[in-house]
Amino acid sequence: MASQTVFRAQQLLQSGQAQNAVNLLGTAGSKGDPDALFMLAELCLAGNVVHRDLPLSRDLFRRAAEAGSADGAAVYRAFVANGTGAAPDWPKATELLEKAAGTSIDAQRELALIAQMRLAMDGNPKAAPEGERLSAAPEVHVFRGLFTPAECDFLIDAAKPRLTPSVVVDPRTGRQVPNPVRTSDGAAFPLAGENPAMHALCRRLAAASGTDVGQGEPLQILRYHPGQEFRPHFDSIHDTDNQRILTFLVYLNEDFEGGETQFLATGLKVKGGKGDGLLFRNADDSGRSDPNAQHAGLPPTSGEKFLASRWIRQRPVLVSRT
Repeated sequence: MASQTVFRAQQLLQSGQAQNAVNLLGTAGSKGDPDALFMLAELCLAGNVVHRDLPLSRDLFRRAAEAGSADGAAVYRAFVANGTGAAPDWPKATELLEKAAGTSIDAQRELALIAQMRLAMDGNPKAAPEGERLSAAPEVHVFRGLFTPAECDFLIDAAKPRLTPSVVVDPRTGRQVPNPVRTSDGAAFPLAGENPAMHALCRRLAAASGTDVGQGEPLQILRYHPGQEFRPHFDSIHDTDNQRILTFLVYLNEDFEGGETQFLATGLKVKGGKGDGLLFRNADDSGRSDPNAQHAGLPPTSGEKFLASRWIRQRPVLVSRT
């Protein structure tokens, strides 16, 4: 349960008294209130109430963790791993994870997964995964066994409590909104939720695609019930200066019927096995969309389909995380 200070700060924000809320949280945080520190860190991360300050947000999450906030510790580990607010420090992130594993089952599970990964000191895979070309136009590659069964189960379990109806980008406003073209459920993991194990998987996707991990949008986990689908669409975005040039999908389970990924121009249908990755190009390096890249997520006819999805841009999504 949040502290009374946080409850009062939320009331002040709702009544338009933002500065009073920030002052209240700052005073409580200076006295070591972990909930106040955590809320301040969130405000600095979001940038809606105060100026966005990623280094300060990272430091406030650290202080919240030191004051006893388990949630603050989890976000701080994520930031240390993925380089939000300061340079990434993979050895430090794993050290923090080992410390948390003494009391956290989730941290223990992350450590067990990471122990099975062949990683360099910076968290990158020691060898880039190799794929097989399925199509040249559109450019499509499959990576067999890109994620292990344990990694797939980890992502599904992380997503289930967070699943909400999926959204699409409104071409008029750029906002993400519900649309009947996409009827799945989804959970996104932005930087604060991208724990070290998940970040290592994102680095694997980056290595397989030959891109920098910072070019990736937040990893999404999607669930399709029978009849749910993503109708024919393009992943590229109209009128943007940082195009989605690639899409990486990883099939997280295989106990369902139907649910293939279909490319409309050629009729190519792909249904990967558990852990298989599918990489396809949406646009060239200049950002020009490929008209052959229209595709659809066909509905399962039975069972639930789980899929990891990561859109990859021309350049890093954040010019600087620091």
